[in-house]
Amino acid sequence: MKTLILVLTLTLLLPVAVFATSGCLESAKVKKPNLSANTAGLYKANLVLAEVAILKDKNNADAIIWLGRRNAYLGNYKKAIKIYADGMKKHPNDARFYRHRGHRFISIRCFDDAISDFRKAVKLIEGKPDVVEPDGLPNARNIPTSTLQSNIWYHLGLAYYLKGEFKKAAEAYREGLLVSKNPDMLVAMTNWRYIAVRRSKGKVAAEKEVSRIADDLDIIENEAYYKLVKVYQGKLNADKLLKEISSDANNLSNASLGYGLGNWFLMNGGKEKAFEIFRLITGGDQWSSFGYIAAEAELNRQKNARK
Repeated sequence: MKTLILVLTLTLLLPVAVFATSGCLESAKVKKPNLSANTAGLYKANLVLAEVAILKDKNNADAIIWLGRRNAYLGNYKKAIKIYADGMKKHPNDARFYRHRGHRFISIRCFDDAISDFRKAVKLIEGKPDVVEPDGLPNARNIPTSTLQSNIWYHLGLAYYLKGEFKKAAEAYREGLLVSKNPDMLVAMTNWRYIAVRRSKGKVAAEKEVSRIADDLDIIENEAYYKLVKVYQGKLNADKLLKEISSDANNLSNASLGYGLGNWFLMNGGKEKAFEIFRLITGGDQWSSFGYIAAEAELNRQKNARK
């Protein structure tokens, strides 16, 4: 009994971050992003600035987060995850660390770990006001389009979706829509909410999800998702839109658009065409993009179903 009490006591004293990860972190294989020389140079310069900032104050929450983000943009996903874990020990009630670590768990395909982090983040933001989340990769207008809370729900829904838990994904996106206050976040959240509902409850239930999206939204960066929503609404033709990705899956927008179209064909009886698109996407170099990861998940489900 004394031994058991001692074990339990030591367990409670260990850092929260120790129990936030499974063995997936150690075993996960990582692919570096294919960056142009100019982009890689910019990212490395930004990382140096983040490293300088952390030297000035190693306990500063913002500095730790940016150090993690700058590492992740260069493909140092596991290092970023460990940086966020260190931040959690110093700032256990800061939801941002769980939000960002969860994102990078998705990047390396540790979906259960991601879900655990986002669920913790959900508890930490309960009853608190939402805040705009600064962009690490600014859009053309340099206007951030997402918030801490919308990102938490968005990524939680995605992690569930990638696992094939479509009902739970739909519930997360429902919550996410409540904090989606601009057109870009609205169409992104609606896209994933629609397909999660479609695959969990069917076509009729899903059609209600896209009925409120207007034709004249001012979209800054989520044009691919806006086009997909219009496909769901019957306002754009999926086959014609498919030509936009042709044989090139090597950019983020095409990976997102490609997966959405592939999934559309899959949901509407075009299984062969769908998996052709999924294979095209995973033959590209956008390994860490959500479109690529989703296409990969579909191919893995198909492979497992054949066993």
